[in-house]
Amino acid sequence: MTATPRTAVVIGCGTTGTSVALALTAAGTSVALVDDDPGAVAEAAALGAGTAWTPGLPPADLVVVSTAPSAVADAVHDAQSRGLGHVYTDTAATKDIVCAEAELRGCDLKGYVPGHPLAGADAPGRDDADAARFTGRPWVVCPYETTPAWALETVDALIAACGAHRVDLAPHVHDRIAAELSHAPHLIAAAYTTRFADSSEAFLRLAGEELQAAVRTAGGDPWLWGDVLAHNAGPVADVLDRVAGELARAAAVLREGDSCAPLELAPTLQEGRRGQLALQRAGHGRTARDAPAGGRG
Repeated sequence: MTATPRTAVVIGCGTTGTSVALALTAAGTSVALVDDDPGAVAEAAALGAGTAWTPGLPPADLVVVSTAPSAVADAVHDAQSRGLGHVYTDTAATKDIVCAEAELRGCDLKGYVPGHPLAGADAPGRDDADAARFTGRPWVVCPYETTPAWALETVDALIAACGAHRVDLAPHVHDRIAAELSHAPHLIAAAYTTRFADSSEAFLRLAGEELQAAVRTAGGDPWLWGDVLAHNAGPVADVLDRVAGELARAAAVLREGDSCAPLELAPTLQEGRRGQLALQRAGHGRTARDAPAGGRG
């Protein structure tokens, strides 16, 4: 196993970036923190995630870019231009456009390994930052064809320090999977919970825990999620079209008021139950290595 990086720079002190920095610091890495907001750096440093980056530091073994997808290519290019490190990776929740933008931007692709830890969405605050956030979770890596072994070894060491396990995927495959398992469900939950924004508290007290669990992801940061969805627009739209078709058919059956409605709704309900059971089995089949950290999806 490759040794844990001795030094690292983490760019972006949101939940994910701070969690990466905490995990690296716990593993013995000296971490320098960078963020456009000095207050974010101060808060992350106060949590023990590292210290503020200062000019004159030698190039770090690893630079982790933990920004919104739209900012990744510029952040990687800027960091490489300034010589902040030897190997670069990111944590953005979309990969196809990010990888293409990095190439078009002129980033040094031999030193850049696109990645995405699957441990819940990022957020601008640090309340949920946790060194164990990635423990047992998949960490997707989307290397270019020209990515050298030494760059992958450094990213492997990062993943090991965070307690995650590496999964290699092509960028477009990653985005299709993310659309199905995360991005479209978030937008569906957000669309549904718009109905409750102006509801009375007395009405909402009647909601059960099942509804709270079903729409939990709608609580994510709107700007960050908007950026993610825009960077995975095609795959997410495809999922939404399929779900909208199912719902439209169900609505038509219900409006008919026909006595056959239960029979006509049964296929959708049955397939939904099969899907829920499949997810449940996958969850039960997880080993300690696969289990979500702190209940995160």
